[in-house]
Amino acid sequence: MLEQTKTQIENDIKENKVMLFMKGDKQAPQCGFSGQVVHILNELGVEYETRDVLQDEDLRAGIKEFSDWPTIPQLYINGEFIGGCDIVTELFQNGELQTLIKA
Repeated sequence: MLEQTKTQIENDIKENKVMLFMKGDKQAPQCGFSGQVVHILNELGVEYETRDVLQDEDLRAGIKEFSDWPTIPQLYINGEFIGGCDIVTELFQNGELQTLIKA
């Protein structure tokens, strides 16, 4: 992974309490899984930032290497990797996501 890509990812995660690496952006998700996570975050009314991995191939490959997770979207809360769409959906449905965001 390029050092500047790693630094960008680390800064994004550090500077944003809730950070979503996704396909597209929160106004226009470019895949159903990214759209699902955006919908959940919007439902919770939280402030969050997104990065579009489709705009940057280094970021797209880099975030997978950074988290050691093979798929996009990837959600980080308070600097910690939470997971992708399935995990975020499950955490939302059982109330744990709300707890993580409030922490």
